[in-house]
Amino acid sequence: MNLNPKSLATGALLLAAAPVLHAQYAPPPPTQPFPGFLNQELRAQDPYWANWDLGAQLRLRYEVRDNGGFTFTGAAADFRKVLPAGANNDNDYFLTKLLVRAGYTDTWWSAFLQGRQSTTTGDGRNPNVESDGPMDLHQAYVTVGNHKEFPVSLKVGRQELSYGEERLVGAFAWNNVGRVFDAAKLRWQNEYFTAEGFTGRVIIPNDNNFNQANDYDWFSGLYVTTKLVPKQTTDVYLLARNTAPGSTTVNTVGLPAGIQTPLNGGSPRDIYTLGVRGKSNPGELGNWDYTYELMAQFGHYNDPLIAAPLSKSLEHEAYAMVLNGGYTFADVPWTPRLGLEYSFASGDSNPTDGKHTTFENLFPTNHKFYGYADYFSLQNLHDVRAMLTVKPMPQLSVALEGHLFWLADTRDSLYTVAGARRGTLAASTGAGYGINSSFSSFVGGEVDLIAGYALTKFASLEAGYSHFFTGGYVNSTFSTVGGATDANWCYLQTTLSF
Repeated sequence: MNLNPKSLATGALLLAAAPVLHAQYAPPPPTQPFPGFLNQELRAQDPYWANWDLGAQLRLRYEVRDNGGFTFTGAAADFRKVLPAGANNDNDYFLTKLLVRAGYTDTWWSAFLQGRQSTTTGDGRNPNVESDGPMDLHQAYVTVGNHKEFPVSLKVGRQELSYGEERLVGAFAWNNVGRVFDAAKLRWQNEYFTAEGFTGRVIIPNDNNFNQANDYDWFSGLYVTTKLVPKQTTDVYLLARNTAPGSTTVNTVGLPAGIQTPLNGGSPRDIYTLGVRGKSNPGELGNWDYTYELMAQFGHYNDPLIAAPLSKSLEHEAYAMVLNGGYTFADVPWTPRLGLEYSFASGDSNPTDGKHTTFENLFPTNHKFYGYADYFSLQNLHDVRAMLTVKPMPQLSVALEGHLFWLADTRDSLYTVAGARRGTLAASTGAGYGINSSFSSFVGGEVDLIAGYALTKFASLEAGYSHFFTGGYVNSTFSTVGGATDANWCYLQTTLSF
């Protein structure tokens, strides 16, 4: 492991100089409710200011990546032991994310405006997908309605979309930029159910330029939540992603010729997802809990790696599922919870047979589910996940997790956390990622240790470490170019709320 002690020490000193609040891994709550320094001062002077929400949040994070740094030919070199002369697959960098907000709430309407500055220092990735400066519009929306008086409300403008556990639709807050949509959302709420219908276009980050929506990529859905099923909260949904030609090159301003940002839109597709999710209500099953989610997809997909005309007419049929169960030892010190989770997403057994059966992960927050080091997505995957979480004190949460990964189908690719195919459709010869059904389906395992601590009502601290152990599939992938190697990732993060 080639973690640079000097770099780690520098990052730790920088982070220790600034307090913290929210973190990605199930952070402990603040020591007491805190509206922010400015809100607190203004509301104490005049009750009128209670209608306003003025504040900011600053997040600082230092990351170190070893043998999986995304700096040499992207994901093609992850876990590769011997690199060509002059190449480097280690990366350490410092991230800053500043969110500044202003909101106003009246009886029947509200408005919210949020700016964001996202910067990186020392990051070897080019183009850098987590830099978006100097300041951009993150959210700007108006909401009309009052659910205490009337069951329907409307929210229009640039906004985050988040549903369920964010396995398919999430704000991706862990990322230094995050994800928002220019969208309209209609909400109907009563004592039996809540239903939200939305349609919009995803915003494509464009560093040093104003971020705009991808006019070629529309995302719509209907998401219903109810507690009519005994002992659980049930979600039923239909999601539609309709992407037209032109999406893949929508954001190339300022980039060198031939280089496109990884955050460009996807290839043309019309994919529809039907899903159901159930989560046990707290306390309904004693110390036990469960979550399940079943997803089926249909439609059409254009794979850019397949030559026309086949690429324009692939019939899409895919599915995925997640099963999670756990037990909390409520009467034991630190209230430990033991959990076991299984995630599955279908792969494609033949990319040229006119069908596409690799599951489409849509717009998720994958960081929370398939290993914190962010190597994989919910595509062509089996993931068995064991979890132990403890709370030694109210301000401290700790999690220890282990993952085992297999390909669902060795005739399909291994996919990155962003949903990109690793390698090409050609059979691998042991010199890089490709497709070879003779390789083992076992990709490898990952161990994660994450801890979060609420220092004060306005500050928190978070740290984590992950180690990835290569399996037979990865070892075979680089067998003729020096072999494969394990990868490491660690971070230290702090957040301050004003």
